[in-house]
Amino acid sequence: MEVSLAGKVALVTGTGPNIGSGIALLLAKYGARVACNDLRPDAAQKCVKRIERNGGEAIAIPGDVTDEKDVTGYVHEVLDTWGRIDILINNAALLGGLGILEESLEGFTRAVGVAANGNFLNTKHVAISMIERGIKGSIVSILSSNAWQGAPGVIAYAFHKGGLANFVRAAAMDLAPYGIRVNSFSPTAPEPDNPEWVAQFRAAGGFRPHPQPTDRPQWWRPIGRFDVRGNIPMGAAATPTDIGHLIAWLCSDYARLVTGCDFTVDGGARAKYWGYTPPAENAGPVPLVPVDVTPEVPLEDGSSGG
Repeated sequence: MEVSLAGKVALVTGTGPNIGSGIALLLAKYGARVACNDLRPDAAQKCVKRIERNGGEAIAIPGDVTDEKDVTGYVHEVLDTWGRIDILINNAALLGGLGILEESLEGFTRAVGVAANGNFLNTKHVAISMIERGIKGSIVSILSSNAWQGAPGVIAYAFHKGGLANFVRAAAMDLAPYGIRVNSFSPTAPEPDNPEWVAQFRAAGGFRPHPQPTDRPQWWRPIGRFDVRGNIPMGAAATPTDIGHLIAWLCSDYARLVTGCDFTVDGGARAKYWGYTPPAENAGPVPLVPVDVTPEVPLEDGSSGG
């Protein structure tokens, strides 16, 4: 049996060059036509070009996921172009932020608004389009390991990702009578594998920590440290390609009764007992099968996202 999304149309929000772009590419690889949304028109267009370079069909539908007029506008654009939407991937979100002692109300409200309003508006209007056309579609919201475990320094991110976990379950109940399935996927610090993004990342000198405030009070205490890669039992982080394979299956007819569930591809990280540290020597998984033929060239404008 082979998973096929041939004949299906997917709408992916937040198609910056990491997770969103990776999911969009894999849906196209499995045969779907993909509408690429992002707040930045150039990011959406770059995702389209990546899909087309790899033999897929895509269109760019830039817009603000928190603006109902924008959302209804690009949903209708997809319907006018291809006549249907079978798959919705709610990926748009603001990554990072600050902890509860330092986050501003403005920053908190904006981050929560992008996730909450974006998931609500896109799910509502795409679901209506499915119901009107008798389409028994699939909707997937992208969460985070922060939805299930507490981490310091990202209070708004943790709040909205955790809230989305139950949004998915409730939406699954609302839409089950129409044959529409709603699930979530929780990434765990995936390793970028978009050749353009990787090239830009290397040219910029690798990882750069999020800027921290410099005027902290005397009573301030450090939050501790993270060792994401050192706590993956299988010794290797997932990539957007790994994520895309699972989501493609989840959006296929083989998953016809799967709804209200969360999925992850994390090498066992979430299953791990919290106090366990895996050994440094690890055989690792089988090699990743590459799906992107894009040459390794830097992004033209230095944009980031995903």
